[in-house]
Amino acid sequence: MQKFLNQRPERGSRLEPLDHVDGFDIRPGFYRMDGAMQTKDGVSFTIHSYGATSCTLLLFHPKEAEPYAKIRFPEAYHIGNTYSMLVFGLKIEEFEYAYQLDGPYDEQKGLLFNKDHILLDPYARAVTGQRHWGEKPEGGKDFVYKARVVENNFDWGNTKQLELPFEDLVIYEMHVRGFTKAENSGVSAKGTFEGIREKIPYLKDLGINAVELMPIFEFDEMEGNREYEGEKLYNYWGYNTVGFFAPNTSYTSVEEHNHEGDELKRLIYELKENGIEVILDVVFNHTAEGNELGPCFSFKGIDNNIYYMLTPDGKYYNFSGCGNVMNCNHPAVHKFIVECLRSWVIDYRVDGFRFDLASILTRDQNGAPMEHPPILESLACDAILGKVKLIAEAWDAGGLYQVGTFPAWSRWAEWNGRYRDDMRRFLKGDGGLAQAAINRITGSTDLYDPKHRGDSASINFLTCHDGFTLYDLYSYNTKHNEKNGWNNTDGDNNGNSWNCGVEGETTDVNVNNLRKRLVKNAFATLMCSRGPAMFFAGDEFCNTQYGNNNAYCQDNMISWLDWERLNEYQEIHDFFRYMIAFRKAHPIIRRRTNGAACGFPGISIHNGYPWNAGSDNNTRMIGVMYAGRNETDTDDDIVFLAINAYWQPLTQQLPDLPEGKYWKVCANTNLPYKDGEEIQSMTTFLGDHTIQVPDRTVIVLTAENRSEVC
Repeated sequence: MQKFLNQRPERGSRLEPLDHVDGFDIRPGFYRMDGAMQTKDGVSFTIHSYGATSCTLLLFHPKEAEPYAKIRFPEAYHIGNTYSMLVFGLKIEEFEYAYQLDGPYDEQKGLLFNKDHILLDPYARAVTGQRHWGEKPEGGKDFVYKARVVENNFDWGNTKQLELPFEDLVIYEMHVRGFTKAENSGVSAKGTFEGIREKIPYLKDLGINAVELMPIFEFDEMEGNREYEGEKLYNYWGYNTVGFFAPNTSYTSVEEHNHEGDELKRLIYELKENGIEVILDVVFNHTAEGNELGPCFSFKGIDNNIYYMLTPDGKYYNFSGCGNVMNCNHPAVHKFIVECLRSWVIDYRVDGFRFDLASILTRDQNGAPMEHPPILESLACDAILGKVKLIAEAWDAGGLYQVGTFPAWSRWAEWNGRYRDDMRRFLKGDGGLAQAAINRITGSTDLYDPKHRGDSASINFLTCHDGFTLYDLYSYNTKHNEKNGWNNTDGDNNGNSWNCGVEGETTDVNVNNLRKRLVKNAFATLMCSRGPAMFFAGDEFCNTQYGNNNAYCQDNMISWLDWERLNEYQEIHDFFRYMIAFRKAHPIIRRRTNGAACGFPGISIHNGYPWNAGSDNNTRMIGVMYAGRNETDTDDDIVFLAINAYWQPLTQQLPDLPEGKYWKVCANTNLPYKDGEEIQSMTTFLGDHTIQVPDRTVIVLTAENRSEVC
């Protein structure tokens, strides 16, 4: 009996075969090591299934469709719900692998076992067959996913997790391919992880300290591919995961046979060396297997009734809007998700995760929301994940909206959709939004109790991949998704945008100047809001998607960043860089600090005149003042944010300052921005403590000693 209780693969003497099956020496594998793992004796294969009655390992020569070996797991190698087998003499560069599982077939019970289905290992560290973006998978209609064993020997040296305070983050959301794919991106490895690495100097100069990568798990961009008006359309965004433990091989600039992930690791390593954290956008709400009409290539054939939420008659719930829903709070799926995220933290040193449609993770197996979802608690309390950022998109496609109520365990932050919606409306001049805007700017304490959630619960943002770019927000009244091929019926119809009087591009100088001012207003406000901040890549140089607010299928200049606009909108870029630096220089904006010696409260409201916190439906002039000091400060830090969202100039009376101090103008969006240019004299002061704020303008001031500048 002792011979079946194998030691860990790196310990002890060499193991001896116990059985010989179909020409291969085998013995029980390493049951605690999920997936396929190289050892000094061979390769251990481990897979779990609650319902299977037998399991067969398939071995393929690289890029060949037919297996050269089929090795059935002996029944003695089946413990509980786990099959594990060590196959001696295998060289990882010489094979790819998959499984076949047999068991009961009953659609109404959700049992879909079929001994002829070739199934991908859910724990595969590399998925084969889709190396080149936009190419039909190898094998055509007979294509099957296969896995490859990865040699995980990347040297991280003394790399440490940065563990930046959450509220200090300025997050830059980007699509790996779209960031550098355009011919004018200025990199050699366009559209790849390496392309981003080449752009690190640009990111560092901009000042952001975190990148949020849209899905980089292996996905199938060819799923649903089609052609419309001569343009090839793909599943470009990548929210259709095929392999959860494997990076997308089409995002690499070179082939990494058995070293898949090394290019991504080099990117992460160098980002960390430059003070930039890496957050991954992860999709555990559904998979690429779809509904009843979708393919069966992994979970469906392993344990369909466990991995997916099913209706009583065996159909798929669709709270994701993508055909199926992962059953995240089932213990088996729960375990899978935790181990997946641990792998990305340990093997790739990832700093955080943004969970797409995270409200699905709060549902039970019947789709009902749970007060204390086990999966969320486990992720919040896990030892390996103990210091990574956990960010929820706190809604789903089934109507569950949990912004402000997402189960948090004091760890989870949320994409604050209320910030986006309320601030978009207020900044374009809608009435009745002043108090909501103040709430959002000052940390949304009406949604997140700072005593329990701190200053990092609200991820403040105005733009992301899903919706208008910041430039388009002020260039289009309505969406223009015609090129998606659905007659403009897809995408959000409530973008809260304003075109400044002309729909789309124009040569009207006044309209274009107003648009640039509104872009600066939005970003200055975002940078002066309490809590972590996020914006979409390209907003800093007015990148446009030509009014498309759902560019999920556009692998072209609609979605790619047009780097020529960096030259055209250099002023906007430089203003973004300046405001990011300004935010970093003033911790009182980002979080609570020690109290100000002058007696000013940490946050106070001054709508039009000092200490006026009142507002009504017509209030469009708001003033927010932050005050405090850090432990190392020898003086109070005081910042005043004045926003005039009205279409006429308004006055803002400023609070009296302690003796020896004066109000210094640090940003005025009504003026063209130029690095280092003094703007105090160009701002209209009506006495020492009153400024005239031009129409649709944001002014930021600091309290300075008479001999100092901001």
